Amino acid sequence: MPKFVIERDVPGAGDLTEAQLCEMSKKSVAVLKEMGPKIQWLHSYVTGNKVYCVYLAPDEATVQEHARRTGIPCNRVSAVRHLIDPTAAE
Repeated sequence: MPKFVIERDVPGAGDLTEAQLCEMSKKSVAVLKEMGPKIQWLHSYVTGNKVYCVYLAPDEATVQEHARRTGIPCNRVSAVRHLIDPTAAE
């Protein structure tokens, strides 16, 4: 299944409490369960004013639909073309 990186503008994201992040996660997981196995959330990175999420989904439209249902912004969706790490230099 294709992998996507989602950029979400969330002002003050880095200052959200563990409880607030937990609530955001619960909302996302509930919608994922409704949508079925066609979309999976792998993990997210929280920075100062953004959240970057990595998802598996059949297409960008499915990612956008998840965002619409959760009410969590989805400002940019990028399909992952390749994965590299330090071993690529060997």
